[in-house]
Amino acid sequence: MRPPDSSATGSPLEVFGAALRLGLTSFGGPIAHIGYFRQEYVTRRGWLDETAFGDFVALAQLLPGPASSQLGIAIGTRRAGMLGGLAAWLGFTLPSAVALTLFGILAATTDLADAGWVHGLKLAAVAVVAQAVWSMAGSLAPDWPRRAVALAATAVALAWATPFAQVAIIAAGAVVGRLLLRPPGPTVAGPEPSRISRRIGVLALATFALLLIGLPLLRGVGQPVAMFDAFYRSGALVFGGGHVVLPLLHATVVEPGWVTDGQFLAGYGAAQAVPGPLFTFAAYLGAVAGPAPNGVPGAVLATLAIFLPSFLLIFGALPFWDRLRASVGVRRALTGTNAAVVGILLAALYTPIWTSAITGPADVAVAGAALALLLTGRVPPVVVVGLCALAGQALALL
Repeated sequence: MRPPDSSATGSPLEVFGAALRLGLTSFGGPIAHIGYFRQEYVTRRGWLDETAFGDFVALAQLLPGPASSQLGIAIGTRRAGMLGGLAAWLGFTLPSAVALTLFGILAATTDLADAGWVHGLKLAAVAVVAQAVWSMAGSLAPDWPRRAVALAATAVALAWATPFAQVAIIAAGAVVGRLLLRPPGPTVAGPEPSRISRRIGVLALATFALLLIGLPLLRGVGQPVAMFDAFYRSGALVFGGGHVVLPLLHATVVEPGWVTDGQFLAGYGAAQAVPGPLFTFAAYLGAVAGPAPNGVPGAVLATLAIFLPSFLLIFGALPFWDRLRASVGVRRALTGTNAAVVGILLAALYTPIWTSAITGPADVAVAGAALALLLTGRVPPVVVVGLCALAGQALALL
């Protein structure tokens, strides 16, 4: 593991290369992406330590939108400024967005949900998330008070499966941490310098609110504006990201008649088979939407619209986040939120990841072998993913 150097800076091109690697290999949905991100940015590259990574995870979970994409934007911004944030998003998003745009243009309807190799990717996600839970628990919940917070968060997340559950759990973790927990390590001498000014942060938050309020008033201008508004609201109002956005997207594109129900379900099946953020499902929907815009213009419009709130929220929050996290009181709260994040990951490992991927002893064996390979630290995650896909296809042929 490379020693982290929080003072080091990089170039947007460097960030793009790292993010593109993740965009090509990160299967399994937003929770699994956290495991991939940790492996790439903390373990492999040492761009930030476990505590800073946990803080960014907490920030991404607290904001509406695609949590994994926002986590990548925050890390890229920390490394190389606002252009670094843009590069991190572009690298992580481009592979799946291109693939789903092409799928939409070709109007393919093959459902890959039951394909053996797709099932293998789900087994890989089990291993990746299990490794993330194990590693993050060791650093973010190393003592019994924080383990208690993590276990309580797990229980609540399993019992209260709603879109707002994660936000409430993290908020409760912050309260418990502020009142009862001690911050780890010595007191921070001062805030980490932000690569975004407070003026830009305020402008970003104001733009976010202005678009959220103003776009619905302009829907009558034409379908392009109406589509932009529909996808912007989907990215701005859904907490938790991932599969949580699907009901809202269905309502915004199927009910107006832009996309048929069959097209929607076919695209959803394809979205499960590509790496990267599930929000790139918007690229497919934009490509097949009718009567216009569609094709590449529609895909670009839908993709930009659904991810724009993430940029505005992250750029708006980071200038204040970097200063607040140096406060002793805030650090105590973050100690609680980080432990709660471990609990949320543990709950997600069980459902939906374990429950949707493990169907028998053979699946347990494949996932266990993949986890063992990951824990050795000698086998790259992309190799483990490929082996799981092959194993899943082999199991389907038996």
